Amino acid sequence: MKMLIFKFLQVVLLLIFCGRYTIAEKKTQHAKKTYIIHMDKSTMPSSFSDHLNWFDSTLKSVSDSAEMLYTYKHVAHGFSTRLTAQEAEALEKQPGILSIIPEVIYNLHTTRTPQFLGIDKTTTVLPDSGQVSQVIIGVLDTGIWPELKSLDDAGLGPVPSTWKGVCENGINFNSSNCNKKLIGARFFSKGYEAAAGPIDEKKESRSPRDDEGHGSHTLTTAAGSAVAGASLFGFASGTARGMATQARVAAYKVCWLVGCPSSDVAAGIDKAIEDGVNILSMSLGGRIQDYYKDIIAISAFTATAHGILVSVSAGNGGPSEGSLSNIAPWLTTVGAGTIDRNFPAYVSLGNGKTYTGVSLYAGKPLSDSPLPVVYSGNVSKSSEGEFCIEDSLIPSEVSGKIVICERGGIPRVEKGLVVKSAGGLGMILVNNEVNGEELTSDPHLLPEVSLGLKSSDALKNYVFSNPKPTAKLAFGGTKLQVQPSPMVAAFSSRGPNSLTPKILKPDLIAPGVEILAGWTGTVGPSGLSIDKRHVSFNIISGTSMSCPHVSGLAAILKAAHPEWSPAAIRSALMTTSYTTYKSGETIQDCVDEKPATPFDYGAGHVDPGAALDPGLVYDANVDDYLGFLCASNYTSRKIKIATRIDFTCDKRKKYRVEDFNYPSFAVALETTSGIGGSSNAPSTVQYSRTLTNVGKPGTYKASVSSQSTSVKIVVEPQTLSFTELYEKKSYTVTFTYTSSPSGTTNFAHLEWSDGNHRVGSPIAFSWT
Repeated sequence: MKMLIFKFLQVVLLLIFCGRYTIAEKKTQHAKKTYIIHMDKSTMPSSFSDHLNWFDSTLKSVSDSAEMLYTYKHVAHGFSTRLTAQEAEALEKQPGILSIIPEVIYNLHTTRTPQFLGIDKTTTVLPDSGQVSQVIIGVLDTGIWPELKSLDDAGLGPVPSTWKGVCENGINFNSSNCNKKLIGARFFSKGYEAAAGPIDEKKESRSPRDDEGHGSHTLTTAAGSAVAGASLFGFASGTARGMATQARVAAYKVCWLVGCPSSDVAAGIDKAIEDGVNILSMSLGGRIQDYYKDIIAISAFTATAHGILVSVSAGNGGPSEGSLSNIAPWLTTVGAGTIDRNFPAYVSLGNGKTYTGVSLYAGKPLSDSPLPVVYSGNVSKSSEGEFCIEDSLIPSEVSGKIVICERGGIPRVEKGLVVKSAGGLGMILVNNEVNGEELTSDPHLLPEVSLGLKSSDALKNYVFSNPKPTAKLAFGGTKLQVQPSPMVAAFSSRGPNSLTPKILKPDLIAPGVEILAGWTGTVGPSGLSIDKRHVSFNIISGTSMSCPHVSGLAAILKAAHPEWSPAAIRSALMTTSYTTYKSGETIQDCVDEKPATPFDYGAGHVDPGAALDPGLVYDANVDDYLGFLCASNYTSRKIKIATRIDFTCDKRKKYRVEDFNYPSFAVALETTSGIGGSSNAPSTVQYSRTLTNVGKPGTYKASVSSQSTSVKIVVEPQTLSFTELYEKKSYTVTFTYTSSPSGTTNFAHLEWSDGNHRVGSPIAFSWT
């Protein structure tokens, strides 16, 4: 059995660790790779009147055959091209070259959420729809399916006068596919095609059209128009709507079947800046790299300098520690949480016990009579048979039975197809310790139920101890008001920040589990080539889904406060987030149902109603980010690569990451040792912050709650009074601590309140 699985499957979003995806290079006499070339604008020889001629001449000095794929105007002063390793080495020695960065292939990170978030409450004062309609969200992804009802432009006025973008023509797409909602659509394939060859138009469209579904889902999550009667096979039925229903959207297709080449991503961001977007949403990422080597960080810096908030997914590498993507402090990094809805399904065993799981199976149900149940590892011809990988099951031992499959190895929906192809009638998907109690539903092609770890262990104990085990599967539709919610999704990537430990990431979490939104008409909801079902909406999970929630909410804040900087908007979203349930208990982690920490949820779960009126914000501008890079020991050359700004750190000034004006605190504490291997002498570190008043005059008082008895926290001054709008006041936080073993972590929370507003900041302590 040979299956063509396309790159995007929602299950890949949960299993993949953020890393580089390899494109098979075209076979040439000398292997070439794509490089992004940054040139020093100030060093262009006077003999050149045009930068393009300078670029071309520099490139031709090392290669007669190489051509420029893209030239970049905003995200870099330079171009991308294909070179051999020898040519790249020679080019790096040419005058005017700042850096040569090899191409990276980034991965995609993959109805009820408006109610869950509270933005449909009559008590939530949202900005006027006319204000929101002036905000433009650019989505870099797999493109858009323009026929979706979620892109209806009824009631929208003229396209904002600030918009300079276009709707590009291409295969299965033309300018008439855009309207007053979808106001722009572009595609960027030069990097992809240079590496992998011409696009196979039987498999994907060389145009902005979305053939995978991921881009349509993220875009409509951010700002889809309201669509009544939406559902996936009756699941999650209701009115589907994006976060900012009146906002305009523009699709930038930079991701293809094999991933998202960084040269194409950079070109997409470059055009989005030029087109005039206000918010950039990117549900993609790769492994952590230093900021001056990270194309997303470099491009996003320029976008931020243009006043564009860049919202990115944290990655799906959880629950592993330090598994984050996209950790630059000018990015808004979003993790994923559950909502108060699931799709219950039931496994009833021959011993009379019933276990509750979840499923999106919508086909013909199994017989009411119990069926034999087998464990895949015992009916397989493969050493990894427990994962139900392709061609691993023995049909004679599976036919007519329910098969238990372990998570891992291959996508979940593919496991169901393996079972079905071997003659199995149903599947029970069981969790391991990595997934814990997290339950994720899928639109399988055969009856299937997914179980959490405890139920999975009980099921396997029954099957292994009973000579003739049986089971029945039943399906319960949609359940609302599921508690506790939210919980941190097991797949959501976690801190600490391995590159800059004194910056806490992720920034916050938002709904990212089992989200209903628009889908492509090219493939079915499972993403399998054999799946011929066509739907307008699909339910999928990932930080890819949480990112556009924040993108849409940021658009609402931008509409309400057009003068706010990207940092002010991020601060408002972070400092008003919540970390506890109404009961006062801390938000739980899906893995073990124990309290989560700021390394899991950042500042907390987004609360849009509170974010509209945060009282105070931690603002930051380009100078602050330059100071941060100085504190990170960047040379002028590295700063120029990362920011395109000529800047030399002042040797007379003491730059410290501890003083960077971020809304959260990550405190690195040194483990000291004295006579006998320990020391009780206290040590001290100090952080400083500046708050800006964006509300009415008021007096705010500081309070601190801490889990640690080893750290004394003192805020000075303890009271800040504001009399004017945009007035700024600074304070310091002094941490006095005694030694703890290296690797110890503890957490605290700082809050400023005037009685009406609560401006909260998480504090994470790590002993190194």
